Amino acid sequence: MPSLKLYQVDAFTDQVFRGNPAAVVPLEAWLPDITLQAIAAENNLAETAFFVPKGTGYHLRWFTPRQEVPLCGHATLATAYVILRHLTPLAPRVEFTTLSGPLAVTRAGDGFTLDFPRLELTPVPVPPAALAEGLGRQPVQVLETSGDPNYYAVYPHEADVRALRPDLVILESLHPFGVVATAPGIATDIVSRYFAPGYGIPEDAVTGSIHCALTPWWAARLGRTELTAYQASERGGTLRCRLEGSRVYLTGSAALFLEGTIALDS
Repeated sequence: MPSLKLYQVDAFTDQVFRGNPAAVVPLEAWLPDITLQAIAAENNLAETAFFVPKGTGYHLRWFTPRQEVPLCGHATLATAYVILRHLTPLAPRVEFTTLSGPLAVTRAGDGFTLDFPRLELTPVPVPPAALAEGLGRQPVQVLETSGDPNYYAVYPHEADVRALRPDLVILESLHPFGVVATAPGIATDIVSRYFAPGYGIPEDAVTGSIHCALTPWWAARLGRTELTAYQASERGGTLRCRLEGSRVYLTGSAALFLEGTIALDS
């Protein structure tokens, strides 16, 4: 079996060691799923993205260390960075076929804009007791969407979100649900954190996909369709979010950390 090229890219940041790292592996054709999952587990990053050529674009898939997921923002940004900066540096845009339908990424100055689906949040009538127990702080409201398996815990202040010290064992019992904590921001419009221990991700550094739901929900409450967002993880990362009808546009930068080779035949 031939060796594979691997890129590691820090997404939603313009400098290495910040934002959210993702591995990106270009393929000529799909390998067996068991091999893709083994590579993702070996990388041990929140996401490993694999893509193969399809028509004028690419077929894109995302794997956590434990399983494939239907949507990932930061690994899509990382993949677009690899394609538009390294593989087709003159192209203005790249299109992907994914489990979440067609997605596109366009150059935006020094960064990139992701064209993602809008997700609607609705209240959870009776949130599981493990949610507040696992977060260690009672939210004022709990929401969910049919578009992704996450609970969204709303807090009144940014300080509430930053102060969370979750019990990851308890939160893992909520699997397949991850947990988003969010509040109005101070320097940005909104702030969030995301915990998904059931997927092998104790705390995700910056999560594009959750902003597909956070953007329309906060846009309705703040009365505008363009928002700035900060994910307050240890590494941290910033997104510019724009709501247009059924789509959410997320803009951010990326930085290359490494290029390497996966030696499958060694």
